[in-house]
Amino acid sequence: MASSPANHEGFHKFFESWLTEQNQHLQELISASRNNQHTDDSDQILCPLVERVVSHYHNYYHAKSLSTRDNILSMLTPPWRSLLEDAFLWVGGWRPSVAFHLLYSKSGLQFESGLADLIRGLSTGDLGDMSHEQLCRVDELQRKTIREEREMTENMARIQETVADSKMVELSEAATEEGGGGDDLGERVESALKHKEEGLAEMLLKADDLRLRTLKGVLDILTPMQCVHFLIAAAELHLRLHKWGKNKDEQQHHV
Repeated sequence: MASSPANHEGFHKFFESWLTEQNQHLQELISASRNNQHTDDSDQILCPLVERVVSHYHNYYHAKSLSTRDNILSMLTPPWRSLLEDAFLWVGGWRPSVAFHLLYSKSGLQFESGLADLIRGLSTGDLGDMSHEQLCRVDELQRKTIREEREMTENMARIQETVADSKMVELSEAATEEGGGGDDLGERVESALKHKEEGLAEMLLKADDLRLRTLKGVLDILTPMQCVHFLIAAAELHLRLHKWGKNKDEQQHHV
């Protein structure tokens, strides 16, 4: 398991190691989805795997929280991510409500592919075979998550707006008058920015908490086999977007 980072460079190395482990978990999940569909003891085999993958996500957010306190600006705009990934960031990570779009997209695809079996009354056991009760619980969780997400978005906007508060305008004006400013001005600027960075760090920690709670909330609704299929979709999307984005960055660099 990737060790927790101690600084900005350390988190970059941690993240690369974490991605390698995620790819390994993806292969285990794919194998499990193919080999344990109709066995009586499938839940006993799948549950430990699901728990291990969730623990891997938990380890990521724990390591990220340590680095957030050390360097919030790098964690909000992580240089180890591609420009493509940056375009879809929400408070330094994926938007929690994306989990539901992922679930519905994968469910729809698997429903179509397993429609013939479902018509014959056969259970496919995957996300295309979700019950009415499960769908209702997903809808309830989605509504709750979106409410929290919107509240955090509004709070983040309020913090971002403070970049033009009276203190910042006063300091920028003083810097012009003093031709860049001396040590005293520098200390005042650092103090003002530190307060804002603390607010940003608090928002990122809350956003990551919501991301992890959303993931766990979705998995709590699904059967072990459905959890496997959802985690496969999540890992595939994350790893492929990262790779596609890196490839695009390299192509633009050589243009």
